[in-house]
Amino acid sequence: MSASRTERLLNLLIALLNTQYGLRRSELRQKVYHDTTSNDVSFGRMFERDKSELRRFGFEVETVLDLGWGSDDPATTRYRIGKESNRLPDVSLTPEERTVLILAAQLWEQAALGSAALNAVRKLRAAGELPDAELPAGVQPRIRPAGQAFEDLVAAIHAQHPAGFRYLAGSTGKEEERLVEPWGLGSRFGQWYLVGQDRTRGAKRFFRLSRLTSAVTILDKESTAAPAGFNVRAELAGLHELPVRSAVVDVQAGRLLGLRKRATAAAPAGAPGAERVDGSVAGAPPGAGRDRLTVPFRDAETLGEELASYGPRVLVVSPPELATAVRRRLAAAARFAAAPAPAVALAEVFRQASPAKRGRKRTSEDQLKRMLQLVPFLVHNQGLHISEVAATFGVTRKELEEDLRILICSGLPEGYPDELLDIQWDDDHVFISQDLELNRPVRFTVEEACALLTGLETLNGLPELAEGSALESVTLKLMAAAGKEGLKAASFSGPEVGPENSATLATAREAIRTGAQLRLTYFSPQRDTVSERDVDPLRLYSLDNTWYLEAYCHSARGLRNFRLDRIETLQPNGRPVSRAAGPADGFPVKLFTPNDDDTLVVVELTRRGAGLADDYYAERTAALPDGGMLAEIRFGSTDWLPMFVAQHGGAVRILAPVALAEAAREWIDAALAQYED
Repeated sequence: MSASRTERLLNLLIALLNTQYGLRRSELRQKVYHDTTSNDVSFGRMFERDKSELRRFGFEVETVLDLGWGSDDPATTRYRIGKESNRLPDVSLTPEERTVLILAAQLWEQAALGSAALNAVRKLRAAGELPDAELPAGVQPRIRPAGQAFEDLVAAIHAQHPAGFRYLAGSTGKEEERLVEPWGLGSRFGQWYLVGQDRTRGAKRFFRLSRLTSAVTILDKESTAAPAGFNVRAELAGLHELPVRSAVVDVQAGRLLGLRKRATAAAPAGAPGAERVDGSVAGAPPGAGRDRLTVPFRDAETLGEELASYGPRVLVVSPPELATAVRRRLAAAARFAAAPAPAVALAEVFRQASPAKRGRKRTSEDQLKRMLQLVPFLVHNQGLHISEVAATFGVTRKELEEDLRILICSGLPEGYPDELLDIQWDDDHVFISQDLELNRPVRFTVEEACALLTGLETLNGLPELAEGSALESVTLKLMAAAGKEGLKAASFSGPEVGPENSATLATAREAIRTGAQLRLTYFSPQRDTVSERDVDPLRLYSLDNTWYLEAYCHSARGLRNFRLDRIETLQPNGRPVSRAAGPADGFPVKLFTPNDDDTLVVVELTRRGAGLADDYYAERTAALPDGGMLAEIRFGSTDWLPMFVAQHGGAVRILAPVALAEAAREWIDAALAQYED
């Protein structure tokens, strides 16, 4: 959609909304399109495309027939859009309901559903139904989507297109090509699953997203649809968790404390292979400087990802499928690291690149959607500073002014000055005095309804919200406002967000409320150490069901984020907080706090691994011809970068600094050599 077409569609919409009896095609051609060059057939095709575009935005273009003058004659057919067509119904919310709704919208940390949730919130604010609400300090959950595959499959489900990908089959352990009619996405047992019709097998199948070994290809020329009444949460409820099994691994002496804490006995004491007090296993001796451990696990791929990140510090003895999972990731990482670097000058690429922006590239279609939200927002928020309006819509001041210039040139066909949209911002405060029936936002799209309703359903996992009535009442109100689009939210289901250790969470929340300083014992897997720290607790938040405490650490003299499941002990130390620092600005909280002495690392990401640029807050990105990207990321500690590369098995490699890239290659080669021998 070009910029000129965006303006034309806006004028067409205003014309059809502001006519009682309808406008003939000839009138629209002359007054809206100003078309004097194309023939009737060409204009007819353009007009039909524009009507389809307006219908895609949810506006129903009515056809009015002059029955007395030949009802099949296009020259006598008139068109209009009802003033209530696709208008968002009134949604009156209590303060408690507003808080719950904003929590649900902010669940989606980023990505497609995150953008959709923000758009839905903007529509409610544009309707004057959602004043700012204060979020509780101890309840800020978030959902982290499962990478680029999640993004692509969300798009395929909403557009009802089949999707293809390579998949590591659990039954055979082999990579297979799959073509699937996607019905829904949901989380179960800490994993994201796709549910759909497997055309290769001719039956319904469940696909774990972590087992996809290629990027997703969408077949946009074909259409499909989920069965009537499909509900992904109900489908996933029938899945059974895998049984607990035991893995035997050899670990470097004195290393990998976290893995050692999970080690369990494999046989009764005194029997061959029995575990000693230190967690090692008797029997066939491990290599020199190694301890043999048994570790419980349910899924070889999940544990394989973790063990691959430990590189040469661990060797899988059994079972064979676990060793295969680790070796495959290491081999993929080694191949990618050894491949020729992109034929680009990094300095020149990043000199021309703009700062990395979270989310997809904006289009003219996004601009028209934004303008349809912007007019009612200005109606209900007169006199806001232009910078505040731009920040609300997530655009720059320049982009907002481009929108406003298009809007003030839009209005009724051949209208007088008072029949155009009237917006002023000369003193940097924006006022609107003529809205031309665009004073209410359009209904929720499928994506927006899914994002909000799935988020509300996910919040049921938090007892402090589920026990109240606000969660249930706001869900019912949103379902009514979303209409038929809300029914499609059954295609998505979020993960459980309740914490595993509710006692630790309760202690931290009480300390935040009372201003008490805490002493904690913390295990750091990156440093492979346990340390004691005094901290000033600031706020709590989560990613899926992993909860974090943001606090000022007196040992590090700065803000730090502590995973609650890695806190071994937590209790007040008897002192009040020092007020040395406040919470980091903005929401969501960043897991990594940049510092001046961080190392700037350039990485190459495949299309499958592109989401890592967002996960690690890339400062700048540049697209590559093969669909991958280059990213500049700051790391406070570079010692764990080889672990980072190995864990993602061929989705990421280091390009600069060269010394770090070489160290990562050597580390991965050493790990892989264990299995080659």
